[in-house]
Amino acid sequence: MRRFRRMLTTAVLTTLLVGGTAAWGPVSGQSPPSGPLPGTAAWLADGSLGRRLPDPATATPSEVAVFFDGLTEAQRRRLVADHPTVVGNLDGAPVHLRYQANAAAGDQVLAYDPRGRGLIARVVGDLEHAAHVSVIVPGSDTDLSRSDRTARWAADLQEAAGADTAVIAWVGYTTPSGIGPDLATGRLAEGGAERLRRLTDGLDAVGLPVPALFCHSYGSVVCGLAAPGTDASDIVVMGSPGMRADDVTALRTDAHVWAAKSPDDWIGRVPHVEFLGLGHGADPTSPGFGATVLPADDVPAHDAYFAPGTSTLAAFAAIADGEM
Repeated sequence: MRRFRRMLTTAVLTTLLVGGTAAWGPVSGQSPPSGPLPGTAAWLADGSLGRRLPDPATATPSEVAVFFDGLTEAQRRRLVADHPTVVGNLDGAPVHLRYQANAAAGDQVLAYDPRGRGLIARVVGDLEHAAHVSVIVPGSDTDLSRSDRTARWAADLQEAAGADTAVIAWVGYTTPSGIGPDLATGRLAEGGAERLRRLTDGLDAVGLPVPALFCHSYGSVVCGLAAPGTDASDIVVMGSPGMRADDVTALRTDAHVWAAKSPDDWIGRVPHVEFLGLGHGADPTSPGFGATVLPADDVPAHDAYFAPGTSTLAAFAAIADGEM
């Protein structure tokens, strides 16, 4: 009974502490956008090519890539003009077509969904010709209106890594918002992991290099759940509350796993347990976890791992550029 009380207390503390610097808001569960994107019905009804268009809900990125490979450039441009909301979010479609479809949302936007709190994926660098690709997976309180921080991290990483590296600022899943149970459970991370796996499958389908994943805070929970089915060369977690795995072996990935935690990061106060669905498990920087631990003593805060001049950004750049 004493052990049960101790575990329950730890689980409750996890719920309270895992929010850290997240916005103090009402406790409420977030709902990811559901159902097909606007325009999907018109896309599926389009018979102008004399063949069925791939169903965005069921076609794999590889099937999508094969479909677009069989079209003329004029046919591709017409699909972009007639169905921008579908083409702009279709993993496996050529990168330049997705940019064209999402032009109204900004330059080099790989995905854009304005529903609910909104999702967006921005690219820094020349993705179509990159020798190396990285994806930044952010944590809680990130959405379309608060995506600039992730984009800034992507710009700092790309500048540090060099011109042959492209970085995707992937605000591509519904994150926890405010202080509430979503922060301490894996519910939203499970949906994010599925979307992240599809993103990496889409990069592979169009012939891009295997990416390195840089996962911040709750984003590391997403990466941990996605790891078994995600094609990644490296998985780098920072300020992590846990990856819902006891150790690297439990992630079931061939990727090199790296971890960083600043002594000035509030995440250090979070109990690293998982109990009754609360908490996210072992600390990835702990000796028994098995990740390669990166120096982070000069990182001043939870949100500063990509800050120029830090040892972490230097290490991230070397990983992104294939030098580590």
